[in-house]
Amino acid sequence: MSQTAPKGPAAYFPSIEKKYGRPVAEWKDIIRASPLRKHMELVGWLKGEYAMGHGHANALVAHTLAEDAAGAAGAGA
Repeated sequence: MSQTAPKGPAAYFPSIEKKYGRPVAEWKDIIRASPLRKHMELVGWLKGEYAMGHGHANALVAHTLAEDAAGAAGAGA
């Protein structure tokens, strides 16, 4: 059985963990704890507060917000 490589934002996760020294789950907790809710506000905040590159910040925010939206949609069903 072959394993396919992650696609989309998750493809960045191994390099994010290596470069910034925190697991993705911790970054998601940080994003969720922020009072900010808009995608680009969160991206800018990660870039400014944690010196994260744009692509890495964008991938984390996109994945986190999509995950939260899917969870909210499932909770309302």
